Amino acid sequence: MAPPEIHPNTVAVPSGRAGRFAPSPTGPLHVGNLRTALLAWLFARSAGARFLVRVEDLDRSRVRPGIEEAQLADLRAIGLDWDGPVVRQSERMALYEEAIGRLDAEGLLYPCYCSRKEIRAAASAPHGIPAADRYPGTCRELTQTERTEREAAGRWPALRVRAEGSWVSFKDRLMGCQEGDTDDFVVRRNDGAPAYQLAVVVDDADQGIGDVVRGADLVDSTPRQVLLCRMLGLPIPRYAHVPLVLGPDGQRLAKRHGAVTLEARSAHGEGPGGLLAWMARSLGLAEPGEKPGIEDLLARFDPDRLPRGPTVWDPGT
Repeated sequence: MAPPEIHPNTVAVPSGRAGRFAPSPTGPLHVGNLRTALLAWLFARSAGARFLVRVEDLDRSRVRPGIEEAQLADLRAIGLDWDGPVVRQSERMALYEEAIGRLDAEGLLYPCYCSRKEIRAAASAPHGIPAADRYPGTCRELTQTERTEREAAGRWPALRVRAEGSWVSFKDRLMGCQEGDTDDFVVRRNDGAPAYQLAVVVDDADQGIGDVVRGADLVDSTPRQVLLCRMLGLPIPRYAHVPLVLGPDGQRLAKRHGAVTLEARSAHGEGPGGLLAWMARSLGLAEPGEKPGIEDLLARFDPDRLPRGPTVWDPGT
C-alpha cells in the first residue's frame, strides 16, 4: 500500500496572526542568528502582525546561565521589539503532554527502545535503508512481551509517530514547492522530555503563529511538522526558510569563524548599528556605506526581493 500523501495547506492563514523568533539559550547569537531574527521581525511587522519571542529551552543539559538575557539584549540592541512576555518551553510541559496523549489515544505512537548506535547500524545494513538518520521501524511491531523484556533489562523507550513514509508537500515563500517523505520520528525522548518536532508544532499553534520564518537549514524538518499539524488537527502555518550566513569556508557560521557575535564585533569597534547595516546590505536593503535604522528597513522590506542564496560573512563588505 502506498504511503498517505499530505498536501499543502490550502486554507488561508487568518490576518493578524503572529510571527516569531525562537532561540535556544545554549550560546550567544551570531550574525546569522541575528539576521534570521531581523527577517522574522520584518516579515511580521510588514504584515501588521504581532511578533513574539519564544525561548526553546527543553534541553536543560545544554542551557547556559545568562545566555537568554544576553540574547534578548542583542535583539533589543539591533532595534527589534516584541509583543507580550517572552515564553519559555520549559514552562509549557502540560501542553506537550496533552498533545502526546491525543496522538497516543489515536494509536499514532509506539515505544522505541533503539539506541542511536543501533539505528545507525540498521541504516548501514544492506536492506535498502536510505540514510543513517532515518529510523527503519525496528520497534514498530514489537509484541507486548518483547517490550516488557526490554524494559526489564532497563531500556526505557522513546515514543515515535507512526508516520510510515507519509509523503508531505508544502509551499515555502522563498524556496518554492518542497516535498518529502517522513520517517517514524520521536515526539518524546526516552528521558521523558518532549522532542523539538512536537514542541514547536504545539507552541506555534497555541501562540497563533501564522508565519514561521527560520533558517534554510531547518527546511528538512518541515514535512514532519506539517504531518504533526494534520494529525493533531492544528492549522499549518506558512513557511519562509531564509538563506543562511556562511563562514569563509562555506560552512554554517559559528564561533570558530572568529568575531561573529555582537559582543565580539563591539570589541572590534563595530556597534549594533554597524552590524545592522551589514545585515541590511546582505539582504539588498541598504547601499554600501549606508547605515539605515530599523524603521528604514521596514519601509524598504519586500519578501519577493530577498536573495535566495546564502551569504558569506565578510565584515568588510
